[in-house]
Amino acid sequence: MENKYTEIKASFSGVKVHPNAFVDPSAELNDGVIISQGAIVGPNVTIGKGTEIGPNAVITGRTKIGINNKVFPNVFIGLDPQDLKYRGASTEVVIGDNNTFRECVTINKATDEGEKTIIGNNNLLMAYTHIGHNCELANGIVLSNSVQVAGHVKIEDKAIVGGCLGIHQFVHIGYLAMIGGMTRVDRDVPPFCLAEGHPGRLRGLNRIGIKRSGLMENKDFDLKLLQSTWNLLFKSNNVMSDSLNIALESKLDLSSKKLCDFLKFSISKKRRGPMPSIN
Repeated sequence: MENKYTEIKASFSGVKVHPNAFVDPSAELNDGVIISQGAIVGPNVTIGKGTEIGPNAVITGRTKIGINNKVFPNVFIGLDPQDLKYRGASTEVVIGDNNTFRECVTINKATDEGEKTIIGNNNLLMAYTHIGHNCELANGIVLSNSVQVAGHVKIEDKAIVGGCLGIHQFVHIGYLAMIGGMTRVDRDVPPFCLAEGHPGRLRGLNRIGIKRSGLMENKDFDLKLLQSTWNLLFKSNNVMSDSLNIALESKLDLSSKKLCDFLKFSISKKRRGPMPSIN
């Protein structure tokens, strides 16, 4: 076993592997990677420059991790999906750059051949977060402690999800959405929206998140128009499809159109539909 460690250290510049870690000789570790005590890195794993794997973490399967990620202790990435339909397909986990995975995060690979579980860039997954098979997380997302994400969930850029909650399979969470802690998330959460409660309900626009994002400084962003579009979609007496037709026939900025396009997809056949608003 010592010979394997020596071979790994000699093959890649600046790689540090603790003597009590195990790295399969076929794993690819790039410059500056750190593998801490008790960590296990299996075959078919690629770890990008400057990424640190913490103590007792397990990275296995066909897993590709980008640059400058921070993997804390007892994180498990690339293990088989918790899906009864899984039949042993050699699927993938693909992770981008500058992510932080806190203690005991689990990220499962996809279910069927040719499929992937995807994590983008600059995300923070706090302790005990679970990412199920075939999920797709974009960039700049924050998942608080003990968020349990079921299979096939899609989360768009800059969404923030509060702690101690579950997200139902196939749910879609939109750009800059904010979900309060312990919310029951069993429907889609549209972009720019604030959701809370059990069962979950839309409370309005995520105004604080919008202000913090810098969108208010964009001359093409119209908060009043976004609010009036939201009111038409969620507060009028129209059915959603009629409200969408009215909104899409009017002059919309990019943000309002993004909201409408999301909802048009959400109410389409075989989708779960959007989370309703509070009365």
